[in-house]
Amino acid sequence: MLKRARNKEQWMPTDEYLHEARARGFLHQCTDEEGLAAALRAGVVSGYIGFDCTADSLHVGNLVGIMNLRLLQRCGHRPVPLMGGGTTKIGDPSGKDETRQMLTVEKIEANMAGIRRCFDPFLRFGDGQADAIMPNNADWLDELGYISLLREVGPHFTINRMLTFDSVRLRLEREHALTFLEFNYMILQSYDFRELFRRHGVTLQMGGSDQWGNIVSGVDLVRRMEGASVFGLTTPLITTASGAKMGKSVKGAVWLRADRLAPFDYWQFWRNTEDEDVGRFLKLFTDLPLAEIARLEALGGAEINDAKAILATEATALLHGREATEAAHNAARAVFEGVGEAAALPEVAISAAEAAEGVPVYRLFVLAKLAASNGEARRLIRGGGARLDDAAIGDETMLVARARLDVGVKLSAGRKQHRMVKVGG
Repeated sequence: MLKRARNKEQWMPTDEYLHEARARGFLHQCTDEEGLAAALRAGVVSGYIGFDCTADSLHVGNLVGIMNLRLLQRCGHRPVPLMGGGTTKIGDPSGKDETRQMLTVEKIEANMAGIRRCFDPFLRFGDGQADAIMPNNADWLDELGYISLLREVGPHFTINRMLTFDSVRLRLEREHALTFLEFNYMILQSYDFRELFRRHGVTLQMGGSDQWGNIVSGVDLVRRMEGASVFGLTTPLITTASGAKMGKSVKGAVWLRADRLAPFDYWQFWRNTEDEDVGRFLKLFTDLPLAEIARLEALGGAEINDAKAILATEATALLHGREATEAAHNAARAVFEGVGEAAALPEVAISAAEAAEGVPVYRLFVLAKLAASNGEARRLIRGGGARLDDAAIGDETMLVARARLDVGVKLSAGRKQHRMVKVGG
């Protein structure tokens, strides 16, 4: 995606990022597309997306932003994932109907450490011009004096304009509380852009379409205070063809860390993509060439399942690597096609003490997190939706013996959720 400079052993950035972003479905709005294209052609552009630290892992709902940063780097520019160590203390009201729960500083720092690990498979970090950096906005927000901020930044914001942005307007229209603390989030996010411009030469802010108001405010603040032309770009909010929010599965969030969600389950999430979404998701969530995606998108009938398997394999390989992906794919084939061994199924270990006298089968489903409670597990078994080693379970209280658990048993909840349960070390 980069052009080699004539007579020089170096790569020159181009504006191909914008063309590729549009073709793949990343581009929703841009404050000045012509100006951004010129900046991309002129040299390396640093673009950032902020990630607040509300959990110890990111999930698939964050993946559009991560893949957008990845695309920027593949096109020769520098991605800047910004850790929201400071803004997490406030809470972004965008897209929220309720005030976000306040987290302790210790919890925010622990979450940040977990989130940082999510970027390593997708971005190249280092000291090169196009190598990613990961600043933390607590470095400047924690040092702010309130009166100084009001005097320096406050005059550049009007309440009238802030009330027009969706993040504020929708909360008020729905008559849901918007605290003064959250109302300040737009100002702090705008201040982030100015500080990133000053400290790291960042000239592009990106985010989901619900961030448009915050991004425009940041572009305007940098222009007013620094006299500089900077840019804002948003990606569309991604939902499935059936209208479901991206990033959720029947079991909850689809996490981007193997210790939170096994590669098998991640692979299976993508394999279960709706037919109408396959081409769109191949463009957004894989590095496959657009010509190959067009071929896969044209497949119909039963062949669409081949395209889904490729989507699952390519998306999983980006996050977990080829070896883990191949194991997950083989496990899926063993489970659903009866080919090979299901050795790579997510494994749940139970203690020797718990298994000593055997374990009721309904309890195993709870331990394996295939049911949220004993009652739910019993209902699953009674309804015929549970299987043990691929056999129907006739008695929900059946005791699974210690000897059998030493070897390992396969539990299935419905057709798509499977676990191996065995006594751990």
